[in-house]
This record gives sequence, structure tokens and C-alpha cells, in this order.
Amino acid sequence: MTAPTVLVTGATGTVGSALVPALQARGATVRAMVRDPERAVPGVENVVADLNDPESLTAALKGVDAAFLNSPSAADAAALQKRFADLVRSGGVSRLVVLSQYAADIDSPVRFLRWHAEVEAHVAGLGIDHTVLRPNLYLQSLLGFADGIAQGWFGAPVGDAAVSAVDTRDIAESAAAVLTTAGHTGRTYTLTGPRAVTHTEIAAVISAATGKPIAFQDITSEQFAAALAPFMPPWQLEGLVEDYAHYARGEAAEVHAAVADLTGTPARDVADFARDHAAAFGA
Repeated sequence: MTAPTVLVTGATGTVGSALVPALQARGATVRAMVRDPERAVPGVENVVADLNDPESLTAALKGVDAAFLNSPSAADAAALQKRFADLVRSGGVSRLVVLSQYAADIDSPVRFLRWHAEVEAHVAGLGIDHTVLRPNLYLQSLLGFADGIAQGWFGAPVGDAAVSAVDTRDIAESAAAVLTTAGHTGRTYTLTGPRAVTHTEIAAVISAATGKPIAFQDITSEQFAAALAPFMPPWQLEGLVEDYAHYARGEAAEVHAAVADLTGTPARDVADFARDHAAAFGA
């Protein structure tokens, strides 16, 4: 297919900031959607728009061939994403790629998995060319524990359950492939790392990469919530606790080959992630 013009929502976020160069590497023209003009992405066209502002979205979507939808965390994220998808259809955009979540299910006890499934169902009913990406736990989420890891430990309520966590660079490169090649209409791809690892194993890998002893401590959900309460609103914290309960039940250990199938390159291992981010962990 001809190299498309792609609107990237969340262009300054963890996935979006990796997606922009991945799309450029494939010859696509990138339009980066930012909420703050002072955070414009260098080297590409930028458009200031907000998922809460339909008029700005209509303008942002004008003239693009495809859109990548990744909304910031918000209590009404599902409603915002559904409205964006409606604007994609009414604006005549040819393709929509939706960033969902591993194991999205309308009947899940995990609110975020229900919300993502609700968006997926809505998009499927619009009759547009769409593809869903369902990544597992982001390895980059470990950077949120960086201060503790630098001091020699981190904790989470996950026990010895294994999780097939995925590097966000692989999510971005998979999205770039879907946005720039044919054959993905109506498909759902589950994106994981090449193996499932426990958090104890993750600690050992980070220890090897940093040359420092790192320990993982299994803590209670209550301890986890108390530690994070100052940093996020209650709805988000409660959802995160539900996510970790989902991991602890062993429901996120399955490994999928979609990253390699889409990109032609094996998914990055946790050891690759640890080596590349060793400085952040106090190496």
C-alpha cells in the first residue's frame, strides 16, 4: 500500500513517542496529536487537539489516511475513545488502530479490561477498517519503581505468578506495521514478550544488568494501594489493584507470537529491557 499519513494520538506518551519514529522508518507521514503545543514532537507535523474536544479532533483527522487511538488514563476513557472512533468514521479516515489491553473482556472483574472490551465492540460495530492491539503489562511500567529499585528492592501484589510482559517499543513497532501494511482489517493481535516471567525473575534480571542486588517483595494489595495513593485518583488506583489481582491469578502468562509475526523481529526479552534501561535503575 502507498505510505499513509497517520494521526498518532498520545504522541508524547510511552507508546506514542516510540510509534512516531517507527512509522517514519516505514515511510509514513506522521501527524502528532498533542494537548500542549509546548510539547510538540520534533520532525513531524503537530496538531493541538484533545479527546475532550470533538471540534479539535475533527480538524486533526482531516486529510489523514489512518489513526492510532491511545487515550490517556481517564475515568471516562471508554466514552472518549468511542467518540473518537465515531469521528474517524464520519471523517472518512480509511483505517483505525485501537490500543486495547491483554484479555479485554466485557465480563471481566477488572474494570480496565471491561472498558477496553466496550471500546472494541463499539469500533467493530462501526463497519470501518479497524485493527485491535492488545498488549500485556508494559515492561516500561517498571520504570515507575525505579527509585525503589535503585535502593535495592521493589514490591507488588503479584506473588510468584508469571506475566508475559511486553516492551512498549515492540508495541509501537507492531502498531507501525499494522498502520502501514495491508491484511489487518478486523484482526485482533495480542502483544506479549517472548516468555512469561515472575517479578522475582525480573528482579534478578535487573540485578544482572545493573550489577546491584535487587530484591522483589510480594506485598499485599492494601500495602500497594497505600504506597500509590498519593500519586493517582481513587478510580485509577482501584483499577490498578484489579489489574495486579488479574496478574496474580496467573491470567496474563500466555505468550503470543504477534510481535514477531508483525515486525519480522522477535519480541524484546526482559533482559533486553533491563540492559537498555540499566541507568534508570541506578546502574
